[in-house]
Amino acid sequence: MQNDVIEVEIKGVLPTSGGCAVFLGNDDKTFVIYIDQMVGAAMIRFMHTVPKERPQTHDLFASLLTALGTKVDRIIINDFQSGVYFARIILSAENELHHRKIVELDARPSDSIAIAVQQNAPIFVTSRVWKEAEDMSDVLRRVDQGTIADEDDLEL
Repeated sequence: MQNDVIEVEIKGVLPTSGGCAVFLGNDDKTFVIYIDQMVGAAMIRFMHTVPKERPQTHDLFASLLTALGTKVDRIIINDFQSGVYFARIILSAENELHHRKIVELDARPSDSIAIAVQQNAPIFVTSRVWKEAEDMSDVLRRVDQGTIADEDDLEL
């Protein structure tokens, strides 16, 4: 693995009036990516292994990967431009001759994170994105303590 990436984990998912705030980080820093409500709900279901009545889009994607003998190796949040994050899903597949193929796909960070949670794959952030992202550790701490007055505190 390249040393210009930092591994992060989901520290929390908080519903907001416009979608969800996903807190990503490690012991040093936490930052927020805002995502739409449907992907946020899927992410929460994956995190808490809540059963669904019907398969959703992320479930279809997982079924396709399994059928093709492919797995999600990792996702990387690799860019941040004009307030928008970008990500890559890194897949690997092995054929019957044990030749390994790596495929990188552009994807929204929200879908990438949801798929990583669903597939139990690690989440990484490039060093440049990590440095540029605002540290929201204090906000997450206040959310965990229940001292956030309302979601407007998240909109900085």
